[in-house]
Amino acid sequence: MTRTNSKKRKLAQYQQDASANTQPTNLLGMGATLAHLQSPDLPLLSKSPDTKGRDEASSGSGEWQTVNRGPAKKQKTKKSKYPVITHSSLARLQSQIKVADLQSLVLYLLGDGPSPSWVSLRNHEAIRKVVVLMVPGLERDMFNGCIALENRVPEPETDRRSVDGAEAELKDEHAHMIHIDTKEIIHATVVEAATNTMQSPDDYYPVPLSEDSLAGPLKQLARIFPHLWPVKAPGDDKFSRIYSPIHTMLTAPLPQSKEKKGHGPRPAKQAESWKDMRTPVTEFLASLEELRDNEYTIHPALLTTPDDQEQELSRRMKAEETAENGWRDSDVVDVEDVKVIEKDIQHGSLTAGREVLAMDCEMCQTEGGVSELTRISIVGWDGEVVLDELVKPDKPIVDYLTPFSGITKEMLDPITTTLSDIQSRLIKDILHPRTILVGHSLNADLKALKVTHPFIVDTSIIFQHPRGPPLKSSLKWLAQRYLSKEIQKGHGIHGHDSVEDARACLDLVKQKCEKGTKWGTSDAAGESIFKRLERVQRPPRSGASAVADEGRLGAVVDWSQPERSFGTLAKICIGCENDAEVVEGVKVAINGDVEGKIVSGGGVDLVWARLRELEALRGWWNGNRTRNDSEPSHRAVNSCEIPHGVTEPTTSELAAAVAKTVKSISDIYDTLPPCTAFIVYSGTADPRELGRLQALYRQAQKEFKTKKWDECSVRWTDVEEQALRAAAKKARNGIGFVCVK
Repeated sequence: MTRTNSKKRKLAQYQQDASANTQPTNLLGMGATLAHLQSPDLPLLSKSPDTKGRDEASSGSGEWQTVNRGPAKKQKTKKSKYPVITHSSLARLQSQIKVADLQSLVLYLLGDGPSPSWVSLRNHEAIRKVVVLMVPGLERDMFNGCIALENRVPEPETDRRSVDGAEAELKDEHAHMIHIDTKEIIHATVVEAATNTMQSPDDYYPVPLSEDSLAGPLKQLARIFPHLWPVKAPGDDKFSRIYSPIHTMLTAPLPQSKEKKGHGPRPAKQAESWKDMRTPVTEFLASLEELRDNEYTIHPALLTTPDDQEQELSRRMKAEETAENGWRDSDVVDVEDVKVIEKDIQHGSLTAGREVLAMDCEMCQTEGGVSELTRISIVGWDGEVVLDELVKPDKPIVDYLTPFSGITKEMLDPITTTLSDIQSRLIKDILHPRTILVGHSLNADLKALKVTHPFIVDTSIIFQHPRGPPLKSSLKWLAQRYLSKEIQKGHGIHGHDSVEDARACLDLVKQKCEKGTKWGTSDAAGESIFKRLERVQRPPRSGASAVADEGRLGAVVDWSQPERSFGTLAKICIGCENDAEVVEGVKVAINGDVEGKIVSGGGVDLVWARLRELEALRGWWNGNRTRNDSEPSHRAVNSCEIPHGVTEPTTSELAAAVAKTVKSISDIYDTLPPCTAFIVYSGTADPRELGRLQALYRQAQKEFKTKKWDECSVRWTDVEEQALRAAAKKARNGIGFVCVK
């Protein structure tokens, strides 16, 4: 019987229909559900074995029965709250991380930076401090075996006849290579370099560190760091330049709310907490190291030993910068003898008893591509003109450079004043032992004058370029930013006014003296990372008294005098003379010293430091910095036991230096308190080939302006241009390591 209507049925009607129907039905409804529940003949399909056992026991004799309970619940394991920084297997990197990415990690851990996407962080809020260590000289090729750090096992002996045959083949091949055109060899080098710079995922993904795969001097790094990260140094591939990895790390981008759109530099503004610190001009005198870095000819009074003076004299003879070539040194015998007694200095005087003169010169091009003097302008501290003379070069003028110098043929035709006349006036009447010369990139002016003087204040040094050295800001840009003044309006048309430029330099130095050493250290696109972290409230520290609204503190531990350069805005600056002192300085800065004289209150929050002995050994450090025995660089080179006259260390010497550097890294790691992030980066790869090609390019440009193409000793073609670009890309391939103590 089958019902066709859709009315609801009572239970009795449903049972009647079901008994009359012999075939199974799939009818559903309230009645069907109740019927199934009340049916005693249905199997216990949904009952578990334990439930079935309990039912059977209840229907038995009523005695106690043992009941098997289900499995116990798993206890939740407590997750570790210790901070971890590591590579995530889920990360998808598209290129190498940059030095700026390492900086972003520091700002995220200590400040208000965004979360980095290239690395995995857990419990980062527990990280209390960060130490950033720069180690120039470490390269990725040391870790993959391309640079040998261990003596190789000698090859097994072979049949002498086969060796002789191989030597004969090599000689034939060498003789054949002699006849190959030089351009083809350079082209092959360019192709190989370009091939090596092509990126694959292996070039930018981190490499796990294992003691078994590392050379002996590097094994200790595998106990500290889990991965080796390829880190790209800052630079410009289009113009084949590398920017300062130090400046990139220590200069943080400004928040977007502070960015100002528009052309030209933004006027410099004082922070609300800024306090002027009147500073005598003597604090801004260029050091011997700074003078050498900026290609100044060194005055003999700055050299402390006869050996140093002999080496500098030898260099000057090669460069034709001696008295026989018309050069004159100012009458200063010893820099210590000209220091002014404090009682003779008027209280609060910015000149500190010295005569401060600002100088600017204009030059022209003469035969042979030589830049010679055509005008000299000197103004005093009060802005009054002391000297303003046109000078007629001895050699015939090829180019008056009128769009830049403002000098024309008509102006120089009646002039009889010579360079020798100007030199005599300078030496006899102007450049006495208490004179300080002020100017912008004065090395070029003094070279045109063929004069040396030991006391220099260079505005291109004390006002650093936004991207760091070796780049320099123009005087026009500095005047716009810090003086809100427009100078050199005739640039490219009717030339500069050397008196105007000299006064602009003088005004910049006066402002620096009024504001203090920290003035002019931030740039248009960023601010010091230490200054930014000062705005972040410091968390309470155990064992130290809390200070309301105290910002995070930073320290710089570096060779020489870090307070004169990158450490200007750091709370603590510790100068060192070798890597061992750097290790001790980091320990004091991060933990605080016992007496609290240097760092009190449990240390600072961020430390940036640099190890340099490996860099000096490998010749990455500018060689002229190691000439003076009084400089820390020279002592460091001696401590590395570099053989005299050897430019490239042997395998054993390099291995010893690497082992010593790795030991220093390990010692710093051991001194860190728990929950401290430790970041190590090399900055760049080997920059020497890039430097050689850049010098070659400058020489080619210089000769091209003054000589015919077939007379040039250096011919810069597309082949050399491609080699330069390949060298720049290769030099930007640095490395880095990240971990948490």
